[in-house]
Amino acid sequence: MEALRAARFGLVSIDELRRAAFGDRPVLPPGTPASPRAKLLTAIVLGGQGRYAGAATLLDEVARGRDRVLASLALSTFASHRRQLGGHRAAFGPDGAALRLVTGLSGRTGARMSGDGEAPAHRARPGAGVPQEEDPDGIDAEGARADALLGLAADNLGIGRLPLARRLVARVTARSWRSKVRLGWVSAELELAGGQAANAVEPAERALELAESAGALRHVVKSRLVLAAALGATGERERAVHLAEEALAVTDEYALRSLSWPAGSIAAEYGRDRSRVDAMVHAVLLRSDPDGRRLAGESPWVPA
Repeated sequence: MEALRAARFGLVSIDELRRAAFGDRPVLPPGTPASPRAKLLTAIVLGGQGRYAGAATLLDEVARGRDRVLASLALSTFASHRRQLGGHRAAFGPDGAALRLVTGLSGRTGARMSGDGEAPAHRARPGAGVPQEEDPDGIDAEGARADALLGLAADNLGIGRLPLARRLVARVTARSWRSKVRLGWVSAELELAGGQAANAVEPAERALELAESAGALRHVVKSRLVLAAALGATGERERAVHLAEEALAVTDEYALRSLSWPAGSIAAEYGRDRSRVDAMVHAVLLRSDPDGRRLAGESPWVPA
């Protein structure tokens, strides 16, 4: 019914957007996102493609909306896009705001969603907890809280504050597959940053298994890259190269530019042509907003 309604009015289907954001086909479906949830999912897909300027416009709309859970998720998504451009310090503000929005919305509470992602007319006053069914992809209060905490952990990790990052990770309750995968990424990256590469392999392996079980192609690619970095740091060069090459092939097929240059960078460490990485980064920067380009230019993480 929802898909038929969307097709009739030229709107994009929520189910199709979920598949693009968290499923096996990370390609933006045709149609116009109308509801806040549709705009959030569209922005997530755009971010995966490295189209940060377009994503930022939609995320700003959702972040200014009345639904605290979706606003929180929009802010933490925007923060993750800033980190992908090397702006770890710039991500602190939106990640902190994201966490504040869902503070007090404990567990499975938040704004109840109707089928199209809109809040109903009888919505609760701001700050009230309304029972909400758990979302399979973590687009709920618990998922928003996990995203914000893991985002803040990644922000601190990026500027070398490892003890604080670990404390933030310890506060995460990961219920959905997506939260568990992201927890695995940050846990592995913390071990790598702390010089404990051997300890990074297990959470990276776990993240990859969970992403594959969920059929989430974009998350599979990122998990392969995290695991490749961990294995490469432990001397398991052959498998690391294989994982990086697999990831690079998928980013090429689906134009996942946010992951293409990290995949290319890892592959280049093992002999792949590094000049292609520069072209990948250039393609991302062309689709970024001015602040994003500035952050990338200033960051030691991005070969801009």
